[in-house]
Amino acid sequence: QVQLVESGGGLVQAGGSLRLSCSASGRTFSNYHMGWFRQAPGKEREFVAAITWSGGSTYYADSVKGRFTISRDNAKNMVYLQMNSLKLEDTAVYYCAVVWRWPDRSENNWGQGTQVTVSS
Repeated sequence: QVQLVESGGGLVQAGGSLRLSCSASGRTFSNYHMGWFRQAPGKEREFVAAITWSGGSTYYADSVKGRFTISRDNAKNMVYLQMNSLKLEDTAVYYCAVVWRWPDRSENNWGQGTQVTVSS
């Protein structure tokens, strides 16, 4: 199994930016599509963004399209999520995961996540 460690979350005002990072180990990282997902309090985990194994294609949830950018560095086994123009409704715990079926079906293998809190 791949081990995933998310970081970069924090408290930010609405309209601000954050960059999340996900470090992966344990499998050949560059073989897999990767994604970001989030879970807000009292809600189910939802898809945010995905990137193909090569980084050549990306896919976004409508709620974040135009504001978030997913990227990866296969040499470093890292996936990133640049989040701009943050809104209150972006508050959630963010997780990265291997995407087993493009674009939004993840493996049931989760790290500890990183908390993002957007304040007014």
